[in-house]
Amino acid sequence: MRRYYSILMTLCMILSSCATASFSKYKGVGRIKRYEIYSEQVPDSFNGFRIAFASDFHYESRFDAKRLEGAVRALQATDADMLLLGGDYRGRKGGNMEELFSALARVKTPYGTYAVMGNHERGESDTLVRRAMSHTGVRLLKHKVDTIRKGNEYILICGIRNPFDLKQNGVSPTLTLRPEDFVVMLVHTPDYVEDTDISNTDLALAGHTHGGQVSLFKRWTPAHFSKYGNRFLTGLKYNSQGIPVIITNGLGTSRKDIRLFTPSEVIIIELKKSLKDNSKDNN
Repeated sequence: MRRYYSILMTLCMILSSCATASFSKYKGVGRIKRYEIYSEQVPDSFNGFRIAFASDFHYESRFDAKRLEGAVRALQATDADMLLLGGDYRGRKGGNMEELFSALARVKTPYGTYAVMGNHERGESDTLVRRAMSHTGVRLLKHKVDTIRKGNEYILICGIRNPFDLKQNGVSPTLTLRPEDFVVMLVHTPDYVEDTDISNTDLALAGHTHGGQVSLFKRWTPAHFSKYGNRFLTGLKYNSQGIPVIITNGLGTSRKDIRLFTPSEVIIIELKKSLKDNSKDNN
């Protein structure tokens, strides 16, 4: 049985490598996926505002030092106004966080870089990540909100700490905000947007699922990263309140260093001032 499992995993790794190589010219990034988010809440001066989003680096896993340069170049190519990072920075076998964040610091954006922590940021990893962030100017949001201003107008960036501990962190900081504010929530797992009331959020960004790492038609995967099954597996989804959440496949891998039909990716989101519905994403 183990022999057949080993053969299956080898075939999957080969297919995964071929699929990833066909999507992007940047080694280490399968694709750059683009979304346009339309909302009447977007201030006029933020019409066209571009947000780059990357998550689940697990450095070094499949995403290793050889692929880091490609990821930096891919993020630079997004020409974003802001970079958001969604957690899980260090791999299970370790990884140089100073090296990772020094590389990411080369992605210069007018409004800087914000981040939240993932479930892998515990103990030593948490300490190393925080230190590297402080050295490279990354602003860590732990149940905090920051204001991004353009003249007299603004949007709000909200970051959630440990979204798996709902007893401590079940109350979203956006609940204290006015409904007319345009709020982008950064959270590691998409389950949080269903588990809590995020009424005053206009867009949530999450990772954690890795797209399943192995997936067929974005509907089936043997991996179980979410208690909601495949409902929030990848792409643009909606919670029960109708609030859009974009879930990225991430860059690295966990458990097994394998990807099949779930290309690693970075996300670019463009905010649009409009009444148009959000239901269509742009690949």
